[in-house]
Amino acid sequence: MDTLRKERQEIFHAVYNNLIPKRVPINVSLPLAVVAGYAGVSMKDALWNPLLVEEAALELGKRVFSDTCVFGGNLRVPASTQAMGSINSVMSSTGFMQHPNVVGLLEEEYDEFIADPYACILEKVLPRLYRETNSELFGARSILAIAMGMMAKNDHYKLLARIMTRMQKEYGYYVTPRGANGSAYACMDLLSDNLRSFSGISSDIRRIPDKVKAATEALYPYNYKMGLPANPHPEGSVFFPLHMPTFIRTSDFEKLWWPTFKRQVEDYASLGIHSLAFCEGDWMRYLDYLQDLPTDTRLMFEYGDPRIIKEKLGKKFILTGLFPLSVLNSCSKEECIAKTREFLEIMMPGGKFIFTFDKNPLAYSDINLENLIAVCETVREYGVYDNPGETAGLPFAAEDYTHSQVPPFTSKYYRNWEAYKALYPETPDSARSKVEELEEQMLKFVYYLLF
Repeated sequence: MDTLRKERQEIFHAVYNNLIPKRVPINVSLPLAVVAGYAGVSMKDALWNPLLVEEAALELGKRVFSDTCVFGGNLRVPASTQAMGSINSVMSSTGFMQHPNVVGLLEEEYDEFIADPYACILEKVLPRLYRETNSELFGARSILAIAMGMMAKNDHYKLLARIMTRMQKEYGYYVTPRGANGSAYACMDLLSDNLRSFSGISSDIRRIPDKVKAATEALYPYNYKMGLPANPHPEGSVFFPLHMPTFIRTSDFEKLWWPTFKRQVEDYASLGIHSLAFCEGDWMRYLDYLQDLPTDTRLMFEYGDPRIIKEKLGKKFILTGLFPLSVLNSCSKEECIAKTREFLEIMMPGGKFIFTFDKNPLAYSDINLENLIAVCETVREYGVYDNPGETAGLPFAAEDYTHSQVPPFTSKYYRNWEAYKALYPETPDSARSKVEELEEQMLKFVYYLLF
């Protein structure tokens, strides 16, 4: 296991440092719901107590070969969202956590949002999306709702971390350095999903594009701050799930969506921070735009032509995704192996490639486990390079990028150290980091309520 652990560190290190690895890194992740199905545990029960699937996760880790942890956990936590009365993240009768098309920000509130996005989210958006945080409806209970929501989420993530840590020790998975990763929405995606809603933003783009543009720019300081990793590292990244582009016209993408996203990725690159963009849907019409992103940006694709994507982007970027999850249920084991080898022949040359599927499964029925095992073993056996250590594509250099002038994040509800010290002058300077950490934690808690 120590040998395998070392090999995994080396192959990821190679890919992230513009070298051909010994073999293709494999990144396969099965969410909590899938592991629950394998364990024969109700999805609802697993969402409330992930330890019910701990042994099943360990068993899957033994059966499915991946260089990263096979158990992926989950994002939405019903114990947290229900404590706060969420209407934007609700559990279905089968246990799926669904994201309805809900409006958190009204059209007439654009100007207020542009003036102070964080304050508007706290005052207007959260009481709509999380009803029990509305003091007008629930009085002092609203304070308890927020506290319960925070505690429930923290407790749940600790249990997930316990399972993952145990698996990492057991199987020697590759793990990025602590604090090296972050996550954020693209500014317009954040404005769309839980603020204006999909239908609302679609109307706004046609009717009031200037307001949309101003709102995305006003969001930038908050969004930029939230994506920054705690401890940046060349092997870490900031994850962006990209939602809206495939649903809008290219001209609207160019004017409204692209500018703030490209700016954020370039700002991070100037600091030596890489981005991982999940290009949801079919991005073939946007490949020329993607070419302008910083070198070694990690691009994960859901759909598209692998040959064209590799040809256009393979020398500059680290590519992943594209292999259809659907083949696990639609093909025989032999066909899965053949398709995997064909895919590797396209994506392997020149390096800068990490194997993963085009999407994560939602339920255990989305995979044929024996076929999944066969695919992973095929990548392990055939995804071997004959020129490890050679240079792979273009090198990254942070000095190639210029950081934009980002205004300091301000809000009437954000208290920096100077403001805190003015209120509590007896606080020692040694407490500054703790005070700022608590303020940052609240910023992040509010931000991720909009994911």
